[in-house]
Amino acid sequence: MGIHTDNNQDMADMQRILAEMDGMFEGFFAWLGGQYDAESGGFYYAPSSRSMPARPDIESTAQALNILERCGLLAAMPEAMKQRMIAFFQQKQDPASGYFYDDNPLMREDEVMVARAIGYSTNALRKLGGQPLYALPYAAQQAPAYMSSPEDYRRWLDLVELCNSWRGCDRLSTSSVYVRQVEPAEKRAAFAQTAFDFFADRQDPLTGLWGEGSYYVRISGTFKLHIFYDHFEVPLPREAEIYKSILYTLRHEEAEDMCYIRNPIHLLSYMQLFIPLAELHEIIAVTTRNMKRLLRADGGFSRELAHSPKAPNVAQIKRGEYYPNMPQAVRIGRGEIEGDMNAGTQALLIRSVCYSLAGLQAPDLAAAAIKHVYKAAD
Repeated sequence: MGIHTDNNQDMADMQRILAEMDGMFEGFFAWLGGQYDAESGGFYYAPSSRSMPARPDIESTAQALNILERCGLLAAMPEAMKQRMIAFFQQKQDPASGYFYDDNPLMREDEVMVARAIGYSTNALRKLGGQPLYALPYAAQQAPAYMSSPEDYRRWLDLVELCNSWRGCDRLSTSSVYVRQVEPAEKRAAFAQTAFDFFADRQDPLTGLWGEGSYYVRISGTFKLHIFYDHFEVPLPREAEIYKSILYTLRHEEAEDMCYIRNPIHLLSYMQLFIPLAELHEIIAVTTRNMKRLLRADGGFSRELAHSPKAPNVAQIKRGEYYPNMPQAVRIGRGEIEGDMNAGTQALLIRSVCYSLAGLQAPDLAAAAIKHVYKAAD
């Protein structure tokens, strides 16, 4: 991965675009500090979440922690704030099953949110110097029935619908949470190979993508699957075809969701391909233009063009993109024109990845984060 140029003007143009992206974060950390809840130790999803019965949720709190980590601020976190956050995640764990649950009972009915909450919570506790209070689901013999054997796992994989690539691949990818817990290592490898064989059977050889839907939907599904590959340090197959699909999508489709902006960029970072300077310039310029459309007056970013989604667990199933057996919406916001945590953590990641792709050092944002976030924790 990288670019090579002797043209100072080319790099000056790249820096100008990145400086334009930086300007979008002027009010971001004031917005982020406003989402912190000192009583629970968690972070709200959006400003409107404070007027709802729901308390701060697992995903939003873990995403806020990821933002602080990306700014290099975990070591500087006030000890009282750190202990409140540790307690926040620990109190979300169910003693009997080992799963982590939000207060909303509908969250337990969405297998993707349930599996994702394990990763969010355990990773957050590790970063904070804490640990789960109870055994995790596989160790507690509470893993899904399909984890009984590689054969049962394959039967489950075959049943996952890919008529919406994003949702279907999200379900496939989050199963890695359970695969990674399998012991011994030989048995874990058998489960992982079962998944990789299945993925190989389903990948489109022409586009390099999986499933059905618009290009952005399929790239988003491919992004979800890359997480599975990354967990086992296996490269994505057909990376050249995926790259061509990304370029086509950025040039011809409208990015109506922050995920549509983040997912192509994140895939490029993961694949570590050589990108010609002209194409990289185009990619970052399109990315910056798309991000600006989602910047809100409160300093945050929205997931969607029209507004922030009320329920992140079904935000990807919209605009007539049907998916059977969808879980009920887990509402954590009011769907206003406001910043939300999901979009915020993605926006900061996009910035970091774009600087990395350009081979440039991103300006430090730590001072703004300390001023607005850690001050809110006092």
